[in-house]
Amino acid sequence: MCGIVGYIGTREAQPILLNGLIKLEYRGYDSAGMATVTKGKVSVRKQQGKIAALSNLLKKKPLRGTIGISHSRWATHGIPSQCNAHPHTDCSEKIAVVHNGIIENYEDLKEGLIQEGHIFKSETDTEVIAHLIEKFYKDDIEAAVRTTLKLLKGSFALGVILGNHPEQLIAARLGSSLVIGLGEEENFIASDTSALLAHTKNILFLEDNEMAVLTKKSVAVSSFDGKAIEKKPTVITWDAAQAEKGGYAHFMLKEMYEQPSVIESIVHHRVSEEKSGVYFQEMKIPGKKLKCVEKIAIVACGTAYHAGLTGKYILETLTGIPVEVDVSSEFRYRKPILGKDTLVIVISQSGETADTLAGMREAKRRGATVLSIVNALGSTMTRESDGVIYTHAGPEIGVASTKAYTAQLSILYLFGIYLGALKNYLNIQRIKKLLTEMEGLPQQATQILANHKIIQKISKRHHDKNCFLYLGRNLNFPNALEGALKLKELSYVHAEGYAAGEMKHGPIALIDKTMPVVCIVPDSATHDKMVSNIQEIKARGGIVISIATEGDKHISNHSDYTVYIPKVRELFSPVLTVLPLQLLAYHIALRNKRDVDQPRNLAKSVTVE
Repeated sequence: MCGIVGYIGTREAQPILLNGLIKLEYRGYDSAGMATVTKGKVSVRKQQGKIAALSNLLKKKPLRGTIGISHSRWATHGIPSQCNAHPHTDCSEKIAVVHNGIIENYEDLKEGLIQEGHIFKSETDTEVIAHLIEKFYKDDIEAAVRTTLKLLKGSFALGVILGNHPEQLIAARLGSSLVIGLGEEENFIASDTSALLAHTKNILFLEDNEMAVLTKKSVAVSSFDGKAIEKKPTVITWDAAQAEKGGYAHFMLKEMYEQPSVIESIVHHRVSEEKSGVYFQEMKIPGKKLKCVEKIAIVACGTAYHAGLTGKYILETLTGIPVEVDVSSEFRYRKPILGKDTLVIVISQSGETADTLAGMREAKRRGATVLSIVNALGSTMTRESDGVIYTHAGPEIGVASTKAYTAQLSILYLFGIYLGALKNYLNIQRIKKLLTEMEGLPQQATQILANHKIIQKISKRHHDKNCFLYLGRNLNFPNALEGALKLKELSYVHAEGYAAGEMKHGPIALIDKTMPVVCIVPDSATHDKMVSNIQEIKARGGIVISIATEGDKHISNHSDYTVYIPKVRELFSPVLTVLPLQLLAYHIALRNKRDVDQPRNLAKSVTVE
């Protein structure tokens, strides 16, 4: 959500900043802007709409200079507009600021600044930062920023430049992600590493309450009160090419097709050659401590929450430990009952999700052990949790999560087997059988993705429907929620996911001959119950789209369309049944001419509450 890129060095800043913003488009935004310093003056260009609009403006009115900051904005305070786009400047237009996050006390700060004679040009909370720095500036930009930071309440990642100091770029962070890239005779800042990988793989991760002063030759990190902090760079192992489309029409399509290889890599690197066990080198939570776990709580948002819901079934099946699952934004407000015997698992692709971070911190305050399942190396969640398991799914650029979801499920399976073995809940024979079956999932996933003509047929006939219902039971109930979410995200079509047993408690009133109902009905303990639900739908004229197991002719007799998945143990079926749901949402979105990779109003990483 929002993107920051900053540069100081010997090269022209404009192309570096613009390319960085393009790499951050997946985060979601409604306007973009850039500022550079040249000959002691700050020059700003900004535009509402896509980065392409800013690029066109820069062709007509280019920016010169070897230091600059840029930003893609996702509106919080003030409508999307050129005026509200970042960077924001002070009265003298010598100071420029870009900001991710929310300044909660900006109204009080703004009122005081107006009384002192400051003139505001935008509706944003960010502009108060520029005016505060102006107020406190006495030939020392670093001191002025430090004084300003002490007055700000809320969350922020900041980039600041000053015309009088073209040799310094200042960055600061509290509650919103910000990284520093280290180069030769040049340094960078960005919201995340994907914006920097074309230039460097050596990254410093700023922590909360840290500020950095960058020159082209050095980076000095300190606390907000000025205490020096030594940091070692992390070397990022994946490169910029992994974030390119690779010949696919969309990032989302590419990422869907990467799922088999992601699952294969997870299993290959986590399972012993004899298939006798699972290991997590980076987890760092002692086995002795995990053996004492008597309760598990999973905390996540959006698609990761659906992975957590499936994880409840997985972990209870494989460990015998009771599991509860919370939406992150509700978890910390309900005063959860946690203790030393509770393991809290937080799940996030980015590791920067604001609500999940807050939930994680609440869990730690209450004495629980926290394990994070995260994709982004070095993110805040991985640094603050007691242990981490990386999904290593590579960059996911499409806003609608696909490969991150199946990667999270795969890790939950392996962690369940690992913990089940520790607790002596699983014997070696069962472990070997489960791991052998997991090894077959990538090939089965490939088979589904290679044969989606039926999905294209369904999307052609029903893309114009304005409401869909998704039904599933047991392990596949969360996939009903996930399938509905994908359709809403991508196509802006109203869709609801329900536990199929709840259909008669309300949703059945919606069913008529115009209503497509997607039924997830693989071989399972609840198969016959799902067949009964399908018959009830057909009796009311509903359009039935079934996701079923190969060879299940009975289902095709009751369905208008049947999409088959390979035969698999029910426990592992969610990894496969979700793939047709992703494809269906994708193809309906294409038919409806939607922006598949960047759906309206959405951001990849939700870093504000």
